[in-house]
Amino acid sequence: MNPFQIEPDSPFARSRRQFLARSGAGLGGAALASLLGEKGHAASSLSDASFPTHAPKAKRIIYLFQSGGPSQLDLFDYKPHLNGFHGRETPESIFNGQRLTGMTAGQSSFPVARSIFDFKQHGQSGAWISELLPHLASVADDVTFVKSLYTEAINHDPAITFLLTGFQIAGRPSMGAWSSYGLGSENENLPAFVAMLSGNGGQPLYDRLWGPGFLPSKHQGVRFRSGRDPVLYLNNPSGVSETIRRQTLDDMSALNKMRQEVVADPEIETRIAQYEMAYRMQSSVPDLTDLSDEPESTFELYGEDSRKPGTYAYNVLMARRLAERGTRFIQLFHRGWDQHGNLPGGLRKQCENTDQASAGLIKDLKLRGLLDDTLVIWGGEFGRTVYCQGDLSPKNYGRDHHPRCFTTWMAGGGVKPGLTYGETDDFSYNVTKDPVSVHDFHATILHLLGVNHEKLTYKFQGRHFRLTDVHGHILNDILI
Repeated sequence: MNPFQIEPDSPFARSRRQFLARSGAGLGGAALASLLGEKGHAASSLSDASFPTHAPKAKRIIYLFQSGGPSQLDLFDYKPHLNGFHGRETPESIFNGQRLTGMTAGQSSFPVARSIFDFKQHGQSGAWISELLPHLASVADDVTFVKSLYTEAINHDPAITFLLTGFQIAGRPSMGAWSSYGLGSENENLPAFVAMLSGNGGQPLYDRLWGPGFLPSKHQGVRFRSGRDPVLYLNNPSGVSETIRRQTLDDMSALNKMRQEVVADPEIETRIAQYEMAYRMQSSVPDLTDLSDEPESTFELYGEDSRKPGTYAYNVLMARRLAERGTRFIQLFHRGWDQHGNLPGGLRKQCENTDQASAGLIKDLKLRGLLDDTLVIWGGEFGRTVYCQGDLSPKNYGRDHHPRCFTTWMAGGGVKPGLTYGETDDFSYNVTKDPVSVHDFHATILHLLGVNHEKLTYKFQGRHFRLTDVHGHILNDILI
C-alpha cells in the first residue's frame, strides 16, 4: 500500500469546501437556519426577507426586447423644431462634450436629420406616435411611455448586458434569473423563465443574456426555438420508451442524491430538479405550442405571421400562452433595429414586422383579464442620434447609437395607462425632465413584482450582489 495514498473514505479525502458544506447540516447549519427563519434562499441573501416583500401589481413580465436601438426620434419623441434645422450642424452646446462612437467620431460634419415620418396624437392621452406604428397608436391609452431613459453604455454588447443584468461586464444574473430566484414559477410543468429569438442579422445575442450568472443554474432562462423541437433534447431518443425514460431518471436521481450526501453541492439538487422538469415538459410543451385551440380571431389580432414559428408575431403569441400558464418572466429578443444607414427603409420594415403583434398582445391580454397583472415592456438598449451618420439626403439618412436618452413603453401590471413620462431637449439628445437610469428602471420593475430591490440579494465571492447594484429609485409617478 502506498503510504501517501489517501483512501476514498478517509476524512482527508474531502476538500475544505466539501467539509464546510457538509458541516452546514450540523450544529452550525441549525444555528444559521434558526437565525434566518428557514426562508428559501435566505442563506445566500443579505437579509431574511421573504418574497414578495409587498403586494405585487404584476405576477409576470413579458419583455419585448428590440435589439439594436430603435430610433426614438422616428417613433415616439416628436421634435417638430428639427424641421427648421434639417441639414444644419448640430449645435455644439447640445453635444456638451459627450462621447461619440468610433463610427461617427471622425465625421467632419454632424448635420441634423429630422424624421421624415408623420406624427399624430392618439387617444385621450394625446400621446405622440409615428405613422410607422398604427397598431400601437390604437392602444395609446393603455400604454405608459417613458421618454427619459438613459444608459451608461454606448455600444451594443455592454448596453444590452447592462440593461438586462444591471452591469456592463458579463457574468451577472439576468433580470429573468433574478425574478425566478426571488419568486419562482406559478407552474411546475414549465420553466419560470423563457427566452425566444426572432429577426435576421443585427447584433449577436448570447445565452448569458438570459443566463443565471452566479445564481444557481436552475434560474437559467430556457430558450424556446422555432421548428419541431422548441426545447432541445426534450424528446425521448429513438427506441427509448416512456417506462425506460422514467426508470432511467429514477436511477440517476438516486445516484445524484448519494453524491449530494457526500459533497452537499447545490448544483446537484439543481440537476435533479431540471431532469424532472424536462420530463414534465415532454407533455406541457407540446400542449403549449399546439395552436389548434386558437380561434381565427387570434391570428387576425396578432397577424398572419403568428402562424409561422420563428417570427416575432409567433413568439409574441407564445408569450401570451406562456403567461396564461404561469411562466414568471418571458423575454423576447427581436434583432434588426440597428439603422446606421438607410434608416427610413430599415425602420419601416422592422415596424411592419412587429407593430401589429405588440399591440395585439396588449389587446389580447386585456380581453382575457390578464393585462392588470401582466407587465408588458417594449424597448431596446439605447436610442439614436439626432445627427446623421453618413450621407444625408431629403429621403434617406442613418443614425448612430445614442445612450443619453431613449424611449421605452410599458403596459399593464401596475403602471398608469395613458401616461407620457420624462422629457428631452429639442434635439432629443439630453434629458431635461425626470431622468430614468437603468437602475431606476430595474428597481421599478422589481417593485411591481412585489420585490424590494434592496433585499433581493445573493452572496457571491464574499459580497452581496443585487440587480440594482447599490443604486435604483422606484418611479412612483408612473405607478397606479
